[in-house]
Amino acid sequence: MHVSATRARTRSGLFTLPALVMFVVFAVVPLAGAVVLSLTRWDGLGEISWEGLGNWAEVLHDPVTGNALLLTLKIMVFSWVVQTPISLLLGVFTAGTQRYRAVLAVLYFLPLLLSSAAVAIAFKAVLDPNFGLGGVPGLGFLSLDWLGDPDLVLYVVIFVIAWQFVPFHTLLYQAAVRQIPASLYEAADIDGAGRVKQFRYVTLPQLRNTVVTSSTLMVTGSLTYFDVVFVLTGGGPGNATRLLPLDMYLTGFSANDMGKASVLAVILVVTGLALAFSLTKYTGFARMRSEQEGL
Repeated sequence: MHVSATRARTRSGLFTLPALVMFVVFAVVPLAGAVVLSLTRWDGLGEISWEGLGNWAEVLHDPVTGNALLLTLKIMVFSWVVQTPISLLLGVFTAGTQRYRAVLAVLYFLPLLLSSAAVAIAFKAVLDPNFGLGGVPGLGFLSLDWLGDPDLVLYVVIFVIAWQFVPFHTLLYQAAVRQIPASLYEAADIDGAGRVKQFRYVTLPQLRNTVVTSSTLMVTGSLTYFDVVFVLTGGGPGNATRLLPLDMYLTGFSANDMGKASVLAVILVVTGLALAFSLTKYTGFARMRSEQEGL
């Protein structure tokens, strides 16, 4: 029996070997390269010179980077606050068996099929104060400088991001709701629970694991918002939407400072890993079991 168990573990290890090799080649090695590059001075074309921790000191004391970190945190929090309830409610709604709900589910899913660049270009045109919605007769009150007002533009970006990614999280909740046993709703109905109480005491507890999964994807995904912001605002006006990923790009390819850009890349990776590990540990993600277990 011991020999058979050893052979089974060996076979399992061989099956995971290709994935492990891919992870090392495309994740560990580039990350190690970024760490080394963060200790150098390089403009992307000339010779590489050793800088040591100078890049780190400059980046960590740079007010632009501090502002980028703060904006990224705001995007993370507000995106979660906006997307989670909308996705949850739409997911529960579209999980119904009625035909019109199936049609609406298809319509809700369409934004996810568009590229971030296409979404940004479309909204940039729609939000133009001269030729966008504000130019339509009767909609003059919408002719605000949506993308030029530093106090307003961040919330516009959050809206555009939510518009694009709510369908993905809606799909997660829709699939999860359809896995909830009908017997739970039948029992609640017999006990006299209405729709609201069924949602509160049956649906929400059964969606706990999905909420954690969706939130983890949403929070860590907030560190990758680059293309939509780059096309929509370019980080402006000023630095009002210069998020950390965009700050990394502009530092590396506009300021031609690959050393500092690599520092920002390492900060992004470490922040993402810390968030993922924290959510895994403190939400019980690693101990999840099927909600249908024992039914």
